[in-house]
Amino acid sequence: MFRQPSENWKILRMLEQLLIFTRGGLILWTCKELGNALKGSPIDTLIRSCLLEERSGAASYNYDAPGASYTLKWTFHNELGLVFVAVYQRILHLLYVEDLLAAVKREFSQVYDPKRTAYPDFDETFRQLKMEALARAEDLKRSNSNPVAGNVKKQAQGSNKVGIEGGNKKKSGGVAKNGADGDDGNGRKLENGHSNGNFVVAKDANHSSDVNGRQNGSPNVGGAFDVHKLQKLRTKGGKKADTAVKASKAEPNKKVTKKNRVWDDSATKETKLDFTDHSGEDGDRNVDYVVADQGESMMDKEEIVSSESEDEEDVGKNRKPNAKSKGWFSSMFQSIAGKANLEKSDLEPALKALKDRLMTKNVAEEIAEKLCESVAASLEGKKLASFTRVSSTVHAAMEEALIRILTPRRSIDILRDVHAAKEQRKPYVVVFVGVNGVGKSTNLAKVAYWLLQHEVSVMMAACDTFRSGAVEQLRTHARRLQIPIFEKGYEKDPAIVAKEAIQEASRNGSDVVLVDTAGRMQDNEPLMRALSKLIYLNNPDLVLFVGEALVGNDAVDQLSKFNQKLADLATSPNPRLIDGILLTKFDTIDDKVGAALSMVYISGAPVMFVGCGQSYTDLKKLNVKSIVKTLLK
Repeated sequence: MFRQPSENWKILRMLEQLLIFTRGGLILWTCKELGNALKGSPIDTLIRSCLLEERSGAASYNYDAPGASYTLKWTFHNELGLVFVAVYQRILHLLYVEDLLAAVKREFSQVYDPKRTAYPDFDETFRQLKMEALARAEDLKRSNSNPVAGNVKKQAQGSNKVGIEGGNKKKSGGVAKNGADGDDGNGRKLENGHSNGNFVVAKDANHSSDVNGRQNGSPNVGGAFDVHKLQKLRTKGGKKADTAVKASKAEPNKKVTKKNRVWDDSATKETKLDFTDHSGEDGDRNVDYVVADQGESMMDKEEIVSSESEDEEDVGKNRKPNAKSKGWFSSMFQSIAGKANLEKSDLEPALKALKDRLMTKNVAEEIAEKLCESVAASLEGKKLASFTRVSSTVHAAMEEALIRILTPRRSIDILRDVHAAKEQRKPYVVVFVGVNGVGKSTNLAKVAYWLLQHEVSVMMAACDTFRSGAVEQLRTHARRLQIPIFEKGYEKDPAIVAKEAIQEASRNGSDVVLVDTAGRMQDNEPLMRALSKLIYLNNPDLVLFVGEALVGNDAVDQLSKFNQKLADLATSPNPRLIDGILLTKFDTIDDKVGAALSMVYISGAPVMFVGCGQSYTDLKKLNVKSIVKTLLK
């Protein structure tokens, strides 16, 4: 049954690496027979980009390195806190990897001792497990290859018969048979309504007449139209027309009263319609008043999370068990005695409720589903503690996962980075990007006001040379804040304008350059190409994506496509992607805060600013604990 040693070694080399480590990062065992050094750092990237970001519910992870492309598969032993990872070349489709991981997990859990840090005696066990997994994969491959060949022959015979006799013999319902008369077995119906031949035969004759072929039946092949269906469609259309006529007849009964407009000069004197500030050159007086009257920015104020929501949440938890259909005695006994090991069926009801709750908070459906899968993967096989319910365990695991996702993994202290750039005698450059109408220019002015309060000299760069009024809008903010602005007008190359603005800031000694760009949809390739050129040519210190807190599923599409376009259209091998997120209109969403989670999850970039109003002071930091409590409330 087993292969020769040389052939086994050849197949073994297809697997690049297999290792076992704890959740704390301690490597317990690696396959010494494999021993080949991996290009890049796929294991570190898996931990950083997948396991720590609650993407462990995925089936596999693809890693690209210079000169190699790997696929990584893994499994957990949650009760022991162990992770089993297999690495192989992506071009190879190894059927035995999942089976091998399950076998290694089963055998290693039996010999695992928390006090041991090395398992050299596991090499022989792994060698035996590998041979058994290879043998099972070969048996499965052989068993699958025979039916496929038989089906191909049957399909060829069936297609020949359809070509010769299919046009002459039809069913009474108008669907052609998949053979001459079905006696030879080529036209048999399968369980799902499909036949072995080229055509599809439905189970029910009523479904076989579907014109669009959306049911399990197929459209009529060479047959006549279904007259009864056409008559039904006509009657439906007639009913719709009748209802439209009735609605139009009922409309005149509702008279809308409208005030008469007066066209003489007296009407224009009553209300002031022109709000233009005609101060002209004397606008400096207003500038001093505006700047002095704004006060301290909310970025420097610590937000206090009230405990009322937490108390309400605890009360809600205490009330929920009474509404459960589960018996009082069984639920009480399970909470006291504890459950042996959590299974997926135990977690599904609680995860379904959590998924629905996240979606009501405006979290994208795809993100909510992946989060629940990741939480299920981290809890499956764990022992439920005494006096603990499954719902509370799942809730706590989801809360930890959300905090881990939303907490920045790197420093987001812009002031420190500004002072570091100042020591190198170069300006700190921030580029604001995003779709149309999200408030890039307004929030750029808020960031400028916050930097001015910390005695940082700021210069604006008007690189939105596409939208009418964009330069004038930024000029107004610069005049109100008394900061310089670099502009070249419209229909200019924004990349060149940004480059000249940075050069001007270096000459004038400005600490920060805030670059305003045109709003663009993620599918607009010419504008995305221009943005990629601007980022590549000027190499900014921070690329800030400005997004609305109102979006739901569109947040995933916007950020993923922005990053994808920036990567595809970049001319350098290491393209610059989005570094941070500025979330706007946060004061308009009440408790629908899910867009923050969706954006951070899909991009991996932290939320650095939150816009929550119209004044310059309405800019604050993201309070992670407050967001998590709101999401799970």
